[in-house]
Amino acid sequence: MQNTTQTQSTDHIQSTNHMQSPTQTPASFSRTTPTPWARISARIYDPFLWFAERRGFRARRGELLANARGLTLDIGSGTGLNLPHYPRGLERLVLAEPDAAMRARLERQAARLRPEASVIDAPAERLPFADGTVDTVVSTLVLCTVDTPELALREIARVLAPGGRLLFIEHVRATSRVGTFLQELLATPWRRFANGCRCNQQTVTMMAACGFQLDVSEATWRGMPTIVRPLVYGCARYFDPGSDRAAESAPAVGAAGGERSSHGHR
Repeated sequence: MQNTTQTQSTDHIQSTNHMQSPTQTPASFSRTTPTPWARISARIYDPFLWFAERRGFRARRGELLANARGLTLDIGSGTGLNLPHYPRGLERLVLAEPDAAMRARLERQAARLRPEASVIDAPAERLPFADGTVDTVVSTLVLCTVDTPELALREIARVLAPGGRLLFIEHVRATSRVGTFLQELLATPWRRFANGCRCNQQTVTMMAACGFQLDVSEATWRGMPTIVRPLVYGCARYFDPGSDRAAESAPAVGAAGGERSSHGHR
């Protein structure tokens, strides 16, 4: 099949509805040529996750993404594992992936599964959308790898429309002493292996601190290494951090220093 899905640069999409070209590119977000390991990682990513997808993660994606509505932005789309799960009839589906090696595979998957989708080269910290224009932002296993996750969360808050939602699945810091010990012990080698992934990140705490009110559940990422098995998933809405509703979203913290949601457990 001919690839009908084209990558759009942020300059090219400046005139597109709801989308804008940022005025400045910080050095840390500059595009670079993929390293040999980045190319290898993109090639082995789907096989590496195959068993975990079969053990329940694929179904979890489907359950979560069925809630996408309107203009939907999938950040850090990777190789496109989310694509089969989006409902038909979305106003628009935009797939943002800054890694060139991953994006090449994403383009092929999008052309095959969702040819109407737009693939763009944009990091989560710098989203080329006007304020308050995106109905749904999707983040699946992304915030652990983003260089500055707090900035990415502020960007998500900025582009979300009133009433818009962030749908997420993220692996997080363990709540058990053994799990936390292993994460701390293996954090550095895992980060090198997994292209910057932080296995011990307190993502729920970070989201709440950035003003998101969370409806979050806990799960186990079956079929994956122990240090990335603790999962959280759900949806979040943004409220100004100074508001009463934002204060309600503060999560409980486990005795071992990990994250424990007070909004549900599964």
